[in-house]
Amino acid sequence: MTRYEHVVAVLRDERFVKDVTHALTPEQMAQQPPISPVLDLLSHDLLNQDPPNHTRLRALVSKAFTPRLVEGLRPRIQQLADELLDAMAPRGEADLMEAYAFPIPITVIAELLGVPVEDRDRFRDWSNALVGSNPTAEGVEQLVESVAAFTEYLGALFAERRRDPKDDLISGLVHVEERGDRLTDGELYSMASIILVAGHETTVNLIGTGTLVLLQHPDQLRRLRDEPELVKPTVEELLRHSGPVEGSTDRYAAEDIAIGGVTIPRGEAVYVVLGSANRDPHRFADPDALDLTRDTRQHVAFGQGIHYCLGAPLARLEGQIAIGSLIQRFPDLRLAVPAETLTWRPGMVIRGLERLPIAF
Repeated sequence: MTRYEHVVAVLRDERFVKDVTHALTPEQMAQQPPISPVLDLLSHDLLNQDPPNHTRLRALVSKAFTPRLVEGLRPRIQQLADELLDAMAPRGEADLMEAYAFPIPITVIAELLGVPVEDRDRFRDWSNALVGSNPTAEGVEQLVESVAAFTEYLGALFAERRRDPKDDLISGLVHVEERGDRLTDGELYSMASIILVAGHETTVNLIGTGTLVLLQHPDQLRRLRDEPELVKPTVEELLRHSGPVEGSTDRYAAEDIAIGGVTIPRGEAVYVVLGSANRDPHRFADPDALDLTRDTRQHVAFGQGIHYCLGAPLARLEGQIAIGSLIQRFPDLRLAVPAETLTWRPGMVIRGLERLPIAF
């Protein structure tokens, strides 16, 4: 689905389910290929659950991402941005992805969860495997290897937090399990992995791609520099114009459903393209233009419905601080290479740059 109205209809219709077992007939289920036990361990997260289990799991972690608690992270996020900009300044050039866009969100989410920040390069490798895997036999084998290493790492961390709880989200999840709240091993592993991966992947690419888009629209970049109070609507327009999540994860029709004059049979997979919906001219006038004062209130960069992104307040705050601080610190910020030489990471869901060489 690519049209705005159809994308929103699918995202809001609970007849499109995330758990394929809720959609398939017994005959269809019998034809499904077996899933690796390693991959199955990470398939119990919020993105793959339907009510009532989705409701229960979301409630366990939602309190960590309320706007009020996220706002309390502002000084730490600003400190990280300032320290990274200080380190970049003497060099006059940098790969923005490596030096700035990646360290801020991975450090914040690691500290929130309670995982060692010094392991962040390992998190990036595992995250790349999870969101950028290809469907070939070799790609699936690499994915299984990465997931096995990731779950082994998480298992050791869970055991440590059982012995020695801390004031962090991992400890909270572990002890919810121990209080008998039906948090299974699969749910525990899946919740930790989705928070760690989704908690930084989107913001890394919001910062990186958002900076590129601003550099390609010098009139809007100049306006933001002259009017720094525009940073909030700027981030919303960047999310609409070039958001980091290109498409949703799969959903399945739990019954025959008509959308846009087409009947989707029960059991069929449906993908919605968020990037296309956010550029639909029937919803947004002149959608390919970047306009920092545009009314973006209905964009779908964070999805809609019950699976609306839990970390949206944190991603917004990190994007505002990171992009606003960067623009103000380096008024002569520019691309260090031709834009057409930039390369994008493979994958159907996350849209992000491999590198973003800048000069200042």
